[in-house]
Amino acid sequence: MSTSVTANSLIFTIYIYTFLTQPQLKKPIDWIFMHLTMANILNIIFHSMPEIMSSFGVKRFLDDIGCQIFLCIYRVTRGLSSCTTSLLSIFQAITISPSHSKWAWLKFKLSTWIFPSFLFFWVINLLIYIQVIRVKGAKLNFTMVGQGYVNAYCQSKKMNMHYPGPFVSSMVIHDLLFVALMIWSSLYMVGLLYSHHRRAQHIHSSSLSRQMSPENRATHTILLLVFCFVFFYFLHNLLTLFVLCRTEKNTRLENISGFLSTCYPTLCPFFLMKNNKMIPKLLCFLSNMKMTFLRRAFSG
Repeated sequence: MSTSVTANSLIFTIYIYTFLTQPQLKKPIDWIFMHLTMANILNIIFHSMPEIMSSFGVKRFLDDIGCQIFLCIYRVTRGLSSCTTSLLSIFQAITISPSHSKWAWLKFKLSTWIFPSFLFFWVINLLIYIQVIRVKGAKLNFTMVGQGYVNAYCQSKKMNMHYPGPFVSSMVIHDLLFVALMIWSSLYMVGLLYSHHRRAQHIHSSSLSRQMSPENRATHTILLLVFCFVFFYFLHNLLTLFVLCRTEKNTRLENISGFLSTCYPTLCPFFLMKNNKMIPKLLCFLSNMKMTFLRRAFSG
């Protein structure tokens, strides 16, 4: 948890620092990166904190209200991560689309749609996942191992109670819609990159052909993010479905499922670091500080 939260926090801080000190370098897409990073931080914290407290032997870390808040925020931020990654993919697909494309007219409106999209994502996810408050509560018995609990402190209020049909339907439609948009926009970007690569092969200058534009670098990063999200999304859902179909509880499979759910927000900042120019500068600054400290230590 500490590594993933630190990495996401570092990326978020770098974007804030750039916006405050070098506003001429800020780009509209950076707001989407920041929103994704913030969602990842909250998702990791609210998913991992109960397990961490349980490992320290804390018996009553969450009551009914605490369970409902933790689970609701975890579900909402997970949904926000899905929505924001989809927005990121669509944003970049439209950005790199050629001027003669039917999507070209949208380029001039992209920046005005970012914050309304964030608001829409928050509202739709809150409306969907607020339903978990009705069926989740604190575990009455800390050692209970029956079906239905979410983490070490929370479980279904009634073990035979199922989620209502509209909630399940809205959740499935939400996930499938945004994953489908991710895949569609990613395939579109792959097609554009392939066409660009074929045209670049006709350039005789090797120096020019090897150069990659900032847009293409950002596109490669976003494609990695989408691939990572889709891969772990389907892997996690398949394992979760398998666990739910089993009549017997399997703690090991549930732990693996929980681990898979945190893989994307954990890996996400490392993909973003590849495309951020401030990272090499920061590493160089830290390296110089380290060398200065060592020289003073040895000289003293």
